[in-house]
Parts: sequence; structure tokens; C-alpha cells
Amino acid sequence: MIKNRKSYKSIGEVAKEISTNTHTLRFWEKEFKQIKPMTLTGNRRYYSKKDIDILKIIYELLKKRGYTIAGVRKLLNESSLKLDENFNSDIKKKNFESSLKVKAQRIKIILSRIKELK
Repeated sequence: MIKNRKSYKSIGEVAKEISTNTHTLRFWEKEFKQIKPMTLTGNRRYYSKKDIDILKIIYELLKKRGYTIAGVRKLLNESSLKLDENFNSDIKKKNFESSLKVKAQRIKIILSRIKELK
């Protein structure tokens, strides 16, 4: 099976995106059955968009909202519970905002280089 770069990300890429460590992601794999990365030769992990979204939710609940691992596990395991739309939209909004900040910084650099050329 060939890895499609747009569909899957390596553990290092996901760790950077979520702002955590690779060993934390490995630990969360053991704690949360919802995370099922594809493993290829050499036990290299590749995460799908769904896995990354779940990891972002776990990160948000653990690190920013103060839930315990058991509390997050309970939330994710309850089939009747669907994470509210506000929570999901908050995560998407934060990702969008951080993306805009990076783009704004790039534009500032380009503008400063243009001014230097004048």
C-alpha cells in the first residue's frame, strides 16, 4: 500500500500539528481505542484525518479543559454522546485562526522584502 501524503500524516507531523510529543501520541493510542493509525514496515505510524481530529479533541479536553484520561475515555466511549457542534467548531476555528496567522506572517515577510528592493 502506498501512503497518500494528503490522506495520512506521520507521527512526527501529527505531533507538531497538535503541539505535543510523539511519545504522548503513542501513549494515547494505548489509552483510547478510537485512535487506530495505519502501521507500515518498521512499525511506522500514519494517521488519517479522522485519527487526527480525535487526537485534537483529546488534546483539547486533557490539556485545555482539564479532563482526566478516564474522563476523556468515558466521553469518547459513550455512544449516545456526540460532542457538541460548538466544541467541534471551536477546534476548527482555532485551526483556521492559526493558519491565518502563519499566512499573515508570510505576507509581512514578502512585503518587507519588496520594500527592501525599492
